[in-house]
Amino acid sequence: MYESELTRKIIHQAIAVHHALGPGLLESAYKECLYYNLYESGLFTEKEKAIPLIYKQVKLDCGYRIDLLVENKIVIEIKSVEQLNEVHLAQTLTYMKLGNFKVGLLLNFNVARLKDGLKMIINDRCPPSLREFPPLSPWLTLYKHKAAKFRSMPLLLSFNVVGIKDGLKKPSVSP
Repeated sequence: MYESELTRKIIHQAIAVHHALGPGLLESAYKECLYYNLYESGLFTEKEKAIPLIYKQVKLDCGYRIDLLVENKIVIEIKSVEQLNEVHLAQTLTYMKLGNFKVGLLLNFNVARLKDGLKMIINDRCPPSLREFPPLSPWLTLYKHKAAKFRSMPLLLSFNVVGIKDGLKKPSVSP
């Protein structure tokens, strides 16, 4: 199954969880419910997946844990916070880089509409075929995040403006 199809299914299940529970619960409640929905829909999903850090050819367990990993392809980081910020994006990107994953979803369930708390991250270090990741819908906006301290940064698909200073081009709206 392609990452785009997987991502659509994951978002569909996340919306179902948010619709049933609404905002205001703990992150752990949303994680358990989304895990259950993904399992019931037939997607292989791992919860609290440990990701080691490789340093000087030594595998170190530093406590990095992915909230949910779907089909060993899509990283899901779940939050229930007032507003997503840079540290949440960096956390998701760290998991993607350490595990060499192409696609990540950062989901904030503490919003009135889940689309306002959804960020999709595409790792720029992936093969060229995934860089042309088909949009989930025409109302997505694509941002290219650039920073001098990183050689290769991800593409960020977002349902709302991400507050990362000194790094975003002006959004170009797709028809």
